Amino acid sequence: MTRRLPGILLLLSVAFSVADCQESSYGPGYQTVLVNNPAFAGSESDGILRLSYLNYYPGNNLNLHSVFVSYDAYMPLIHGGAGFFLSDDYLGGIVNDMRGGFSYSYHFQAGKKLFINAGLSASFYHRGFNISNVILPDQIDPLGGVVYPSGELINNRGKTVLDIGTGFLFIAGKFLGGFSLSHLAAPDLSGSGSSEERLKRKLTMNISAAFDISKKMQLVARPVFFGEIQGERMIAGAGGSIESNIFALNSMLLVSKAKDIDLQAGFSLKKGKILVFYNYCFNIVSENRLLPMSLLHQAGLAVSLNNVDKRKIIKTINFPKL
Repeated sequence: MTRRLPGILLLLSVAFSVADCQESSYGPGYQTVLVNNPAFAGSESDGILRLSYLNYYPGNNLNLHSVFVSYDAYMPLIHGGAGFFLSDDYLGGIVNDMRGGFSYSYHFQAGKKLFINAGLSASFYHRGFNISNVILPDQIDPLGGVVYPSGELINNRGKTVLDIGTGFLFIAGKFLGGFSLSHLAAPDLSGSGSSEERLKRKLTMNISAAFDISKKMQLVARPVFFGEIQGERMIAGAGGSIESNIFALNSMLLVSKAKDIDLQAGFSLKKGKILVFYNYCFNIVSENRLLPMSLLHQAGLAVSLNNVDKRKIIKTINFPKL
């Protein structure tokens, strides 16, 4: 029984996580922003390949991991940006979520200093299950340990659904703001037909600005604000980054509706066309005292694969190094 206890706790923790936010969250970082807001496609002009690895609740042997890859670029022929993303969320060896999609963003100039990107994405979402590690309540004998087999049956068939999303990006001088709405189709991953089981529509907001600290040292300060709402889950964050052409430091305070307060901090290094970054998020205050201190490790890189002619008809931006 004692040897099986970690597996039981693992199952409960994964089930709680999925029920609470329905899907893995990649946080407020701009290196994974394409999964939520297609309007960011091609906004940095150069064709950029981004890769990220995320480890949730590190040090707690929960085996929760995500990998993310995306590529986007500005394409003059379509008057905007296009890109794709793929992600795989491995949740404790029991649940596996795979997502992938294509994004298109139309870029146009709405005023002398106002540029607007309007984006649309089409994607698939597959949720698979591995029930070999699942322990059900009727398999537990308090005296003799775990008893097999179970009298309950679990449907381990995976489910694949199609989804769409949309988003907008506004660039005015030194200011940048965007919002998006994901899961417009409210796909049903369970296949039960119940409205409660459908993925809730997710509203995401990003705001940032760029202010020169020292032109001689090429230092830039970027305040950053973030917000996300999905069903009953709400989270907001504020922070910023200090950046040079080579090195950047960032930090952001995140507050959730559940009264959890988290702090994310990180850094990045850039050499030529390669950017390497690392972020660490930890819990400061947990309302229910269930969260461990270490919440998330994220490491990755972004590589510029090709250069696009930065013409006056488009407004290119540099994402905050967050």
